[in-house]
Amino acid sequence: MIELRTDTAIQEPQRIRGLEMPWNRVLGSTEGPARAAHALGPWHPQEFMAECVETVPEAGGMMTFVFRRCDGAPLAFRAGQYVNVAFPVNGEDQDPVDRSYSLSSSPTQPWTFNITVKRDPTGLVSPWVHENVKPGTVLEMLGPVGAFHLPDADRRARYLLLAAGAGITPIMSMVRTIHSLPGQADVVVLYHGAEAGGYAFHQELAYIASVDSRVKVFYSLGDRSKPEGWEWLSGRLTAAMLDEVAPDANGRQVYACGPEGYLNTATELLENVGVDDTSINMEFFTGDRQTILEYQAEIALASDIAEEIAEEIADSAEDYYESQPSAFGLYEPGYDAEGPLKATGLPLETVDPDSPAPDGRSDLGPEAGTPDASGFDTVGTGSLTLSFMRTGINVQIDPDEHILGAAQRAGVRIGANCKEGMCGSCKVVKLSGEVEMNHQGGIRKREIDAGKFLPCCSTAQSDLVIDA
Repeated sequence: MIELRTDTAIQEPQRIRGLEMPWNRVLGSTEGPARAAHALGPWHPQEFMAECVETVPEAGGMMTFVFRRCDGAPLAFRAGQYVNVAFPVNGEDQDPVDRSYSLSSSPTQPWTFNITVKRDPTGLVSPWVHENVKPGTVLEMLGPVGAFHLPDADRRARYLLLAAGAGITPIMSMVRTIHSLPGQADVVVLYHGAEAGGYAFHQELAYIASVDSRVKVFYSLGDRSKPEGWEWLSGRLTAAMLDEVAPDANGRQVYACGPEGYLNTATELLENVGVDDTSINMEFFTGDRQTILEYQAEIALASDIAEEIAEEIADSAEDYYESQPSAFGLYEPGYDAEGPLKATGLPLETVDPDSPAPDGRSDLGPEAGTPDASGFDTVGTGSLTLSFMRTGINVQIDPDEHILGAAQRAGVRIGANCKEGMCGSCKVVKLSGEVEMNHQGGIRKREIDAGKFLPCCSTAQSDLVIDA
């Protein structure tokens, strides 16, 4: 029989200094790395098919879906990044609906990977995912993408990880990754939730904190009253709360993920307690649903065409927890004494694709149906011209200027979330001309082949004709 001694002091493990990701030395190697090591390096986003192999219910109305790549390759990513998933919510014969989800698993176990989805009963995608994605389901994915992630090497490795609601998903990937690696680290996690029983991963977080002295986890109930027996924090994020959990916050790298309002507050408070803005890393969810609907109603007053744009914007951000672009940004129409200004473009007409063209031709391709832009007003300065056919305006632009900014300043109504090529909400069709696009996973190859592009991360290489 083994006798358990409780009076023996437990010594801390002896660790190497700092943290280093497994692929870091491969990335810095001057020699050609072995093929297996090369495969584990998170080089570039790829399009691939993945099969669901397990589903795990989580607290707070969330579900974790475990996938593996159908080609047998590992998914090499950095802790905090996400994948873009195409869901056939409208049937296999219809275009899929794309959504981006943070990877909640650790890249140190790359042969399977997890996404965790919070169900929004009013959403389009998340209820479908919870009800239809099962072991054996195969989905098209693109990734990994995203600049919100742990560094490949950090000699100090002192982190403050802030999460609210479903913002715990990339933070969980970071915690799992740090726990799996050797090396010295000092990690504080502060997790805000809406109800005591709604903290996803709470059992695993408690286990990690109990066996890994490098990780400390704190919970707060937001602005809810404390239930009986609640031993953690309560109230919204404050400077006093930050000082309580991490009095040395100004010496840490901060990673925070959650709704926009939470992160705006966190940014202000972190600066107030002395954290330099270069040490603050944020991953935004979409702005709150009510704000989006208010924007949608306001734009619908501008013109008939705005109703189409409003629907597209609502679709791109219809689930509060389902996508993670930066702060919501949208062109706001101008006003005069009589109300909102209307677009000056050509009237939209419904065309039967099977009917012949007015001159008897039956081919209604982009070139055949493109109206003449020579009569449009021209604004801006630059050596190239963007012709926006729906709005009815020509915009002059320089080759090094991003198209979205010039378009919005000229009154072209294009919805935009992240403005970094990640979310895909500004996607438009290029009828003619050439662009240079540096996206971060917000568009797929089949869409590019069909003439679509993201103006937020694109520059013009020639005169362009754009369906916007």
